[in-house]
Amino acid sequence: MRSHIKLFLYYLVVSIIVIYCVFPFLWQIITALKTPEQVFKMPPDWLPEKFYLNNFHEVFKTGKFVAYLRNSLIVSSVTTIICIIFGSLGGYAISRFKFAGKGIILSSILAISIFPQIIVIGPLFLFFSRIGILNTHLSLIIPYVAFNLPLTIWILTNFYKDIPIELEEAAKVDGCNLLQLLIKIILPVSAPGIFTASMLIFINAWNEFILALTFTYNEASRTVPVGIAMFPGLHFVPWDTIAAASVIVTLPLVLMVLIFQNKVIAGLTAGSVKG
Repeated sequence: MRSHIKLFLYYLVVSIIVIYCVFPFLWQIITALKTPEQVFKMPPDWLPEKFYLNNFHEVFKTGKFVAYLRNSLIVSSVTTIICIIFGSLGGYAISRFKFAGKGIILSSILAISIFPQIIVIGPLFLFFSRIGILNTHLSLIIPYVAFNLPLTIWILTNFYKDIPIELEEAAKVDGCNLLQLLIKIILPVSAPGIFTASMLIFINAWNEFILALTFTYNEASRTVPVGIAMFPGLHFVPWDTIAAASVIVTLPLVLMVLIFQNKVIAGLTAGSVKG
C-alpha cells in the first residue's frame, strides 16, 4: 500500500512539473489559433472557438519575418560550426595531452561560460562601431562564439575522456596521424557529444536577445527574438500575431529536442560516471 502511495505521489509531482513547464508554450499555441476578438476577451477562453490560421499569415505578410528567420539561421548556424570546429580541437587537446595548468584552464573555461554578457556590451559596441561591423552578422557571430565556445570545450572534453585510449592506439598502429585520428576515429565515436553541444549552441544563439538588440538596428539585420519584440505598436500590442510568431520560432526547436533526446541525454551525461 505504501509503495502505491509513493508511486502516486511521484507521478503527481512529475505531472505538476510537466504541466508547469509545458503550459506557457501550450497557451501560446492556443492564443495563436484564436480570432483577434477572442484573444482580448475577458475572462479569457481556454480553447479557441475555431482554428483561426490568419494569425500565421499575418506574421509573413510583410516579408520582414522571413528576413528575421534568415538572419537567425545564418548567425546560429555559423556560430555552431565555428564552435564545434574549435571546441573539438580544444576539447581533444585538453582531454588527451598532459601539460601544466590543465586544471586552471578548465576552471577558467567554466568561469567564462557563466560570465554575464551584459558586462561586455558597452566595450563591444564601441569596438564594433570603430571597426565598422555594427549591424552585420559578424557583430553577432563574434560574441556568440566567444560565449558558447567555452561550453563546447567543456562538454566535449568530458566526452573525449570516456573514449578508450586503446582505440586511438590501434589507429596509430594502422598509420593514422593526429589529424586523421581526430577526423576518422574520434569525431564519429563522439557524435552524441558533438550533437548535444551543437544543439545547445544553436539554441543559445537562436534565442539570444540582448546582444542582438544592441548590435543590430534595422529590419534587414535583426534576428527573430528582436523582430518579435518589435511587433507591438505605439498604442496596440498584437498578442495574436506575437503568439503565432513565437510558435513558428519555438516549435522546430522543441521537435528537434524531442526527436533526438536520446543523443542529447547521452552527450550531457558523458563523463558523469567513472569506472
